[in-house]
Amino acid sequence: MTGDVAVPVADGAPDRAPPPSQVRQWGRLRDLSSLRWVETALVMRQFEKMPWLAVAMLVGILVWFGLPSPGEWLVFLGLCGLSAALVLLFLDDETYPFVRGAVVSLVLMMAAGLMIAWGRSTLVGTPGIGRPVVAEMTVRVIEREEASRGRSARLLLATRDATGETIRARVTLSEEFDLPELGPGALVRARLRLMPPSRAVAPGLYDYAQAAWFDGISATGSVMSEFEVFEGARSRETSDVQADLHKLVLDRIDDAGAAGIAATLVTGERWAIPDADAEAMRNSGMAHLLSISGLHVGAVIAIVWFVSLRLLALWPALALRVPLPFVAAVAGAFAGIGYTLLTGAALPTIRACIAAILVLAAMALGRQALSMRLVAIAAIVVMLFWPEAVVGASFQLSFAAVIAIVALHNSAQVVRFRAATRQFSLPVRALRHGWMLFLTGLVIEVSLLPLVLMHFHKAGLYSAAANLFVIPLTTMVVMPLIGICLVLEPLGLSDPLWSLCGTATGWLLDIAHTTSSAPRAVKISPLVPLWLVFTIAASGTWLALWTGRSRLLGVPGMVLGILALLSLSPPDLIVSGSGRQLALNSGGNTYWLRGPENFESERIGELVGLATDDSGGSFASSLTLIDFPGARCNDAFCSIEAGGGQDVQILIGRGRVHADPDELRQACVQSDIVIAENALPHLCEPKWLMLDGRMLSRRGGAAIDIDARVVSYVRPAGDAHGW
Repeated sequence: MTGDVAVPVADGAPDRAPPPSQVRQWGRLRDLSSLRWVETALVMRQFEKMPWLAVAMLVGILVWFGLPSPGEWLVFLGLCGLSAALVLLFLDDETYPFVRGAVVSLVLMMAAGLMIAWGRSTLVGTPGIGRPVVAEMTVRVIEREEASRGRSARLLLATRDATGETIRARVTLSEEFDLPELGPGALVRARLRLMPPSRAVAPGLYDYAQAAWFDGISATGSVMSEFEVFEGARSRETSDVQADLHKLVLDRIDDAGAAGIAATLVTGERWAIPDADAEAMRNSGMAHLLSISGLHVGAVIAIVWFVSLRLLALWPALALRVPLPFVAAVAGAFAGIGYTLLTGAALPTIRACIAAILVLAAMALGRQALSMRLVAIAAIVVMLFWPEAVVGASFQLSFAAVIAIVALHNSAQVVRFRAATRQFSLPVRALRHGWMLFLTGLVIEVSLLPLVLMHFHKAGLYSAAANLFVIPLTTMVVMPLIGICLVLEPLGLSDPLWSLCGTATGWLLDIAHTTSSAPRAVKISPLVPLWLVFTIAASGTWLALWTGRSRLLGVPGMVLGILALLSLSPPDLIVSGSGRQLALNSGGNTYWLRGPENFESERIGELVGLATDDSGGSFASSLTLIDFPGARCNDAFCSIEAGGGQDVQILIGRGRVHADPDELRQACVQSDIVIAENALPHLCEPKWLMLDGRMLSRRGGAAIDIDARVVSYVRPAGDAHGW
């Protein structure tokens, strides 16, 4: 706050007023209209500016993904520029320096975020092939993903289309056509069936076409014949070292489940984990151990940093001449980079490596290692190079977890708690540290719950308790044991330790199975509205980044949002983008157009919030529209009455519809909603909504709230994004 503030002085007191920064002066009513109260709030609260800049960049990127067309993107950029110009013109720099700086920097960062996403899409975006293709093709193998249990291997191939343009395709490779030569670098020929990358089946589901656009993938498909090999795979690539290490771990540990987990921790490849163990890890909230990211990279770097620091300290001549923390930080950075490359250098691992190196740099320079500023810098670096990552689950979950950890441990109450812990005896200190670990897990669980349910529609509710034991066991026992075994393997001294490593890794699986089998261990959620997630995220961001008591204004939004999240009900009607499957929810039951036994049914079942049967296969509900009370069905259509008052007439095609025009016109006029997988004649005009092949191909799958008459589509109207 600037300017003089008149403060009354009591009789006998020194004629000295406190500095303006220590006075909470709101002024008269006319001052409120001049933003003086905002300026005062910014002056009175000292907080990091960098996190808010990162949030502004994030908002700009999300706006680019949310708005459908370049015209709207340009309008948003214009509004950002206009806002900055108006603030600079009409707000005095001497009176409102903080408001001016805050508004201008935030709107410019939002504009920068939108332009970065737009530019990235323009530079790297790769359109899909126009139509399905079945042909003999000569291709170069770029990557190979090994087969997991019950699934085929996948190849990333480079070839040329009919016009000579290079395209990249990801295809499945069945065991029937697999060859040892099919590795990275191989030049082969085979008959392939290629399709454009698929859009999301329905709103709220994973959109592979969007990911493929940024990954440069133009098609997906399958291999339909044996390969003719012209050149074999390149030898001794990183993938070969990765495969050798994976095989080594699997051979050394007897138990298949423990061996699969240990091999995943080394190489990031999850194909060797049995399905039952993988499902238990997911349902117990321990699936983060199977994705090489912050925990794993941080553990490797921390181990190397600690060992390097202790070993170098034994060399007095070096310790007296070289700053050992800096040398240990360099060693840890190289270890983190090597581990990132070894595990395939996936984007989450790269992001975790960048963040860990920033922490190492802060420690080497004597700065605070755990701060929002470092988190913000890491986020800005990721958004600068990979803006598309912000709409993915990995980015959102990892940064939400880190922000929750930093906000909790930097809060005044927790700082005082940790400081007081040093005064107690060892058993009490252990209990207090255990309580902090549990509290940290609980805060992370609450922070991630909305995002997990939005992306995966299923979350383990006891993960805080499970991770209380799992995280220390993984970082302090399992991973160090694996590292020691790999170091001693060339010397032939690792056999006893491999057995111990298998036992320790088996404990992880025991915890996973015990937790996942507990009553109500898994929360299954239907479609989560974006506005609800944004409300919770905005409240959580305010709570984490703001300072003082005002930060508590974020608590009601989070509490109410999470309560609303836990009480969600599924949409009344979900229609797939192909029109070949739909799910109608009525009276606590789900009725399908066709039996729930295909890919579209599995995806729609997630939105409905259905649990699979004990085998993890098909959904327990197998009712079809014929079983719907009062349904009238023939070979072409089913006509049903749905909605809260059973007053909405729905006409549903049971296949490709070819009906008599007069009968079709009459049936459509009597119906509120008409659904068909093929395009119907224009003479079919329902009272409310037409979802035929023409509309579904243009807008994608739909989710419908019948009583509220609200329809959500995969693609907004006029969507001009490349995918």
